Amino acid sequence: MYSVKKLNSISNVIYDYLPKDRYSISSDLASFDAIIVRSADCHEIEFPDGLLAIARAGAGVNNIPLDKSSELGIAVFNTPGANANGVKELVLCGMLAASRNMIPAIEWAKTLQGCGADVPVLVEKGKSQFVGPELRGKTLGVVGLGAIGILVANTAAAIGMEVIGYDPFLSVDRAWSISMHTRRANSLEELLSQSDYITLHIPLMDKTKDFISSHEFSKMKKGMVLLNFSRNGLVKHSSLFEAIENGTLDKYVTDFPVEELLGHEKIIAIPHLGASTPESEDNCAMMAAEQLSDYLETGAIRNSVNLPDCQVSPLNGGYRITLIHKNLPNMVGQITNIVAKNNINISDMINKSKGEIAYTVLNTDDPIGDDVFEEIRNIVGIIKVRRIG
Repeated sequence: MYSVKKLNSISNVIYDYLPKDRYSISSDLASFDAIIVRSADCHEIEFPDGLLAIARAGAGVNNIPLDKSSELGIAVFNTPGANANGVKELVLCGMLAASRNMIPAIEWAKTLQGCGADVPVLVEKGKSQFVGPELRGKTLGVVGLGAIGILVANTAAAIGMEVIGYDPFLSVDRAWSISMHTRRANSLEELLSQSDYITLHIPLMDKTKDFISSHEFSKMKKGMVLLNFSRNGLVKHSSLFEAIENGTLDKYVTDFPVEELLGHEKIIAIPHLGASTPESEDNCAMMAAEQLSDYLETGAIRNSVNLPDCQVSPLNGGYRITLIHKNLPNMVGQITNIVAKNNINISDMINKSKGEIAYTVLNTDDPIGDDVFEEIRNIVGIIKVRRIG
């Protein structure tokens, strides 16, 4: 039985993939094989020696110490795309709210309380101050064509917007999902200069911090709308206020409020509601639990942020060891030599790498005894070895 420490309240759909007859799941465990987490900070947690995996029910992994996890041979999973539809709908809501001045209009309507029978007349007199353009026919620039960016692009095209997409790292699989009505921008500057609305769907990392600053704002049209439903830190706030002041930016819509953004009439600050739907929470929990179960029970890796993807089938007889090791020359040779000299036949082998880390799966006809297991584990560069079956 595997023990899984739960660090947040997680949807009960996890028990469909982590059934109670094979998994002990609790927030009170002192020793555990895996962690399932949403937003809790894992940086200060003391990891037990036997920890195998951390599954994050969400896309961002800022709350997980990735370097430490890799050094210890702990697989870290996330759930990209599980909350994509929820975020997509909020992006469209943000565009509509910004264009049609819905927030100030609603607040103004509240001021008419107590005017009795005069309210309809006052509404007709006052509504002109909130006139705003329709989305149809306007150009939306989508920066980052992952799961969310593609859904936003396709939906915007479906309601009649012109859509430009920019993603220099677009995968072939993702490209198949993009509407034929989305035009590819050859550069970020091309997208910035042609868009009436720009929406960001990229991760926050060192190279994307302050991704939109004074230089990028200088390439934009006057009176445009910028939407950020990805991460705080992508837009440099000092440059943002300059762009509002000089008329480049008509509205900034963000799902990440901080003190300096609150109360500004040109900024719509939404309290991080992108994935706050019951459907998103269920999807994230389901995906995290399924990936965790596959890894613990078969060694399969899907959507790991620190280990390579590796598709394996459940064992149908025989034995399996999995090895996380440094991506160095002759590592596989050393492993297979030890197995061969002990007269153990390898029936199947997979070797994958991701940067400095590699992952090897060996299926054998004979069990790997303790002495052979220890010999493999003592190879220089081996991080973690595990027997399955």
